[in-house]
Amino acid sequence: MRTATSALKSKDLLGIEALLPDEIELILDTAEGFKEVSERPVKKVPALRGQLVINLFMEASTRTRVSFEIAEKRLSADTLNFTASGSSVEKGETLIDTAENLVAMHPDMIVIRAKHPGAPKMLADRLPNVSIINAGDGSHEHPTQALLDAFTIRERLGRLAGVNVSIIGDIAHSRVVRSNIHLLTKMKANVTVAAPPTLIPCEIGKMGVRVVNTLDEAVEGADVIMMLRIQLERQGKLSFPSLREYYNTFGLTPERLARASSDAIIMHPGPMNRGVEIASDVADDPKRSVILEQVTNGVAVRMAVLYLLGGAHNVE
Repeated sequence: MRTATSALKSKDLLGIEALLPDEIELILDTAEGFKEVSERPVKKVPALRGQLVINLFMEASTRTRVSFEIAEKRLSADTLNFTASGSSVEKGETLIDTAENLVAMHPDMIVIRAKHPGAPKMLADRLPNVSIINAGDGSHEHPTQALLDAFTIRERLGRLAGVNVSIIGDIAHSRVVRSNIHLLTKMKANVTVAAPPTLIPCEIGKMGVRVVNTLDEAVEGADVIMMLRIQLERQGKLSFPSLREYYNTFGLTPERLARASSDAIIMHPGPMNRGVEIASDVADDPKRSVILEQVTNGVAVRMAVLYLLGGAHNVE
């Protein structure tokens, strides 16, 4: 396993866009070593002993929050979990005031999920002595999700360069797709995005992806099919006639999956809407679906990020 002797170039992980390909490789290689820790009888190493990590979740989360908590505990860090519900945020306290009060407790890292794009960067700029990790900010980025997706693809297919990845669903409102596009194009994968025209941002083709408007065209010859959830909470109203209509045209069914490569893998960042973007028998396909592998790999990737940033303060 690589170590953090060179660490990451920034004290923070705010997004994939700013990472260099060698930094992405460093994180993935480090995660490969940490995955073995989760398979031990005693699932713990002393890498972050004595460090305090605050999980500041201003938006609902299950997989990401729990995954970070497990990663921190397996690295022997002390953790403090903070949610907006039941806190002074509900009384009108600003994010900066909340963060500065938490910083008074002298944390080494803050993992933040926020409703508003740019919130992690605002904290990073205001808190120079604390490492900030973006666990999802609005519809902007979700860097650790893209990293665990890349780890899973590389683990299953042996490479990222040249892999044909099709991302299908709510492209317009997804932070996952933005981080994945940044990462996969940096690592020389071929990325196709597909959705109804109302869910395709006008400028997305400039990010180096192929844009199509039918699921059949996107799935044809794909090595990786990544389905995205319809984010009703960000849309405000449906961008298509009905959920049934969406499933009939953009839901991944066994019949549509047959157009992909014979060894294509199926991914989903969760939570899934079964019968909307994906059929249950596709989501549960024992040979092709890697959805639960993504969850497992998320712990290893987040251990790697915490470990590498935990050593960043000591790097010249």
